[in-house]
Amino acid sequence: MGRGEGARVVRLKRVYDPAEPGADGVRVLVDRLWPRGLSKEAARVDEWAKAVAPSTELRKWFHGGGSVEEFRARYSAELAAAEAVAEIERLRGLALGGPVTLLTAVRDPGAGHAGVLAALLS
Repeated sequence: MGRGEGARVVRLKRVYDPAEPGADGVRVLVDRLWPRGLSKEAARVDEWAKAVAPSTELRKWFHGGGSVEEFRARYSAELAAAEAVAEIERLRGLALGGPVTLLTAVRDPGAGHAGVLAALLS
């Protein structure tokens, strides 16, 4: 059974979790900083999309006690910038060709920026 036209498969996963070669498709790191304690070989990252990661300022604000709702709103505004829009469109195109797994170091990938990004790509 084939995928319908325009169907995209976008998965979320912690970069520390093992790769699943048959299911992950293109593995894209969406964090601005490289994950601590993880070698590039062990991460099995195909691409590093820094342009769609939250800015350093936004990340620091959020970790300083910012609310999740406000973070999502501010991050969505950052994703409207030209560089991010171009990267989002490129990732959408990748997802049309097969699965794309967004990788992040955060403990709950769906609750942070990767969840917002996955919703835009799906």
